[in-house]
Amino acid sequence: MPLDFFSKTPVSNALPDGMRHIIDELKQSASQEECLKKAYVILTKKYHGERIRTYRNLFDIFKRDLDTLWNKSGFLHCTNINYLLRTLLVQSAFFTEDDIRLKWTLVWYVSPHQYLQVLVGSEWINVDIWAHAYGIGFGDNACGFH
Repeated sequence: MPLDFFSKTPVSNALPDGMRHIIDELKQSASQEECLKKAYVILTKKYHGERIRTYRNLFDIFKRDLDTLWNKSGFLHCTNINYLLRTLLVQSAFFTEDDIRLKWTLVWYVSPHQYLQVLVGSEWINVDIWAHAYGIGFGDNACGFH
């Protein structure tokens, strides 16, 4: 099973009930941009990144079970959060896998970090939910000492 480091874990059709409810809400969006922003807000309220827990909980990076990930709140690895976001977006039917790119950077110039780029219309938008806790907003991503 891919780890979402450099390739995408396939989006599952077996969804937790709570996630299915959110997807039904996202399907009511008026546009791709609205859908993406709603998903961003939902996930930034539920999950966040933490520098120290990234290393302390290193082996959680291998978790890909949607029930396990969705039923957590608080800290998740960037790859886990991105898997949840990709699932919400693709299952909303506003986006396809081709509309979502995995991107990499180094945070603090030493720590590998993944964020997403999502195609909305003809524009690629950076989405970094993990970094939201550090003041990185919608359309931006963590990098260096940013």
